[in-house]
Formats: sequence, C-alpha cells, structure tokens
Amino acid sequence: MHIRFDVPADPAYPGRVAAALSSDRLRKYRYVGVVLVAVGVIGFAVSRGSAWGELALSLWMAMVVGGLLALLYWPWVRLRARRRSSGYAVDGSYDITEDNIMMRSGTESGGIAWDGVAKVRDTPEFWIVYVGRMPATVIPRRLMSAEDAETLRVYLTERGLLQSR
Repeated sequence: MHIRFDVPADPAYPGRVAAALSSDRLRKYRYVGVVLVAVGVIGFAVSRGSAWGELALSLWMAMVVGGLLALLYWPWVRLRARRRSSGYAVDGSYDITEDNIMMRSGTESGGIAWDGVAKVRDTPEFWIVYVGRMPATVIPRRLMSAEDAETLRVYLTERGLLQSR
C-alpha cells in the first residue's frame, strides 16, 4: 500500500483539524453539564416545598449555572481553537505506507509508525489517529481519492485499528 495526497493551503482546514482533535477530550464536559443541570433542576423542584428549601436554593442554582457553564465550555474552546489556528494554513501532504504515516506541512515534516498507533476513530471528515490515549493526528478522507480511502479503510480494519463512529 502506498497512498500519497496533497493538502491545499485552506484557512479553514487547521480549524477543522483542531476541532476534530479536541472533540474527545471535550465530550466529558457535555455529560457533566447535563448531569449538573438535571440534578440542580430536580433538587430545586423537590426542595421547593420543604422547610430547608430556601437554604438549599443557592446550592441548586449553583449546580444549574455550573452545568450550563460546562455545556458552554466545549463550544467556546472549539471556536477559540478554530480562530487561533486559521493563520496556520500552508500547503502540505500525506504519504501513507504499510509502515507509517508521513506528514508534511510547509517546511515541517513528521511521521507516526503504525506500530505505535493504538486506535483510529472514524469521524465524518477525518480518521483520528491515536497514539496511546491521545489523538496525535488526523487523516483527511475528503482529500483522498475514493480508491485510496477504501484501501486505507481495509488496511486499518485488518490491523484492528479502526473504531466505528
């Protein structure tokens, strides 16, 4: 297998990469936010009729506000990452073989050996490559030919690396 494709200098591309790489780490804030809001609303409703309800009102409101802030945290981080990374748009390329993934971006280049890859997660636009528990890079499927994308999907599946969406 030898797959090679170029990445054009698109100002929106680095932001999409940053959003994809941060999505797993930020997902927990959505869950925490939903739980805090739900517990706060339920606690507020249950304590409303009790004698200690007035004392606990600030606790329940703090839980609801904390939950809403946790829910708003991940979109804020993703938006900030998109804005900050928009200036990094340079031409690049990928060179993927059975041994490794070589990436070039501007004058910088680097690679990841397949032996070091723990898993690959499938998203609508990218394959996110994990080294250990951390997302290391992405492989943009939309920039590959359909034949190359299918060849790589088969290779990843045979190695047991590809996790479905």
